[in-house]
Amino acid sequence: MPTDTQVDDPLALDRQVCFALAVTNRAVLSIYRPLLEPMGLTHPQYLVMLALWEQSPRTVKAVGSALQLDSPTLSPLLKRLEAAGLLTRTRSTADERVLDIHLTPEGAALRAQAEAIPAAVVGKLGVDVEELQKLHAALTRINEAATAAGALDS
Repeated sequence: MPTDTQVDDPLALDRQVCFALAVTNRAVLSIYRPLLEPMGLTHPQYLVMLALWEQSPRTVKAVGSALQLDSPTLSPLLKRLEAAGLLTRTRSTADERVLDIHLTPEGAALRAQAEAIPAAVVGKLGVDVEELQKLHAALTRINEAATAAGALDS
């Protein structure tokens, strides 16, 4: 049972948003892992594929922006996905400084298998979809506030 001092302590671990987010992130990703393994994807690769299933072709810059990832983080993901035959990276004909990412037929076909992932995650979590939608909305607002405060500026 926590003491009054622990309840009022602004540094109590269980009161920290960062701690709750970090623990929840690890727990939720552990649910995704076995669902993505048969597809040959890690969670970060799955996020790249989601961006490309939404729109392909897309520039590296556009994918990085959509995922809020910088180039040194994104490039190895793209290289692995290209080596797996799921996408190609080509120089833009309009501007050779721009790298375009295209899904391969294999990458596009993987979408059909991926469509089962969201429902499987919800099922494993055992949380009401409406509750997850509210959480998503709250996290989106927090992310926007953090970004506006300069959180992702380098």
